[in-house]
Amino acid sequence: MEKSRFTASSYVFLALWIFLCAGLFVPFVNVISISNRKNPSQKIYSRDAAVNGFVISYTHSVNKGRVHDSYRVEKDGSLTLYETEFVSYGAGIPEPEETPGAVFTVTDTGYFISNLNRNMNELVMAVGVIAEHSIKINRDEENEIFLKEIFAPQTSLKIKNQKINLLEYINYIIKKRRT
Repeated sequence: MEKSRFTASSYVFLALWIFLCAGLFVPFVNVISISNRKNPSQKIYSRDAAVNGFVISYTHSVNKGRVHDSYRVEKDGSLTLYETEFVSYGAGIPEPEETPGAVFTVTDTGYFISNLNRNMNELVMAVGVIAEHSIKINRDEENEIFLKEIFAPQTSLKIKNQKINLLEYINYIIKKRRT
């Protein structure tokens, strides 16, 4: 009788151990990953961006106005550019006719194109020398991160939604707090 109780508790302990290990090593934490394409170990994660969306802002090379592209994460993990806002209209700015269903609006602060719905698996971009590329989580001005503070100008970046394991996410948070 005593032997079978030990065996049952051993199975319970083993099941708990497997559950804990799976929780640490199986990817299930959804994040937006921004990584250096040539050195993928150089990256930042944002859990909030994966949940609330994010805005990539930059200074347009032709009209020198600030552009704000808003993205959300879809259920399938892809990214959707759903709206853009800019202060000055000119060359290189999207035309509403380019995207069926897009809505072009003039506001007090500039121009706004909504309902873009441009879907992609990942966004590839280079950190501009003059563009001042930044990312904001859920349009939060206080949490704007200028990408040149993390990545060297002209670094090619890959932005994508991905699942990482809990151990990797905890390690990232600990390293982030040290810097």
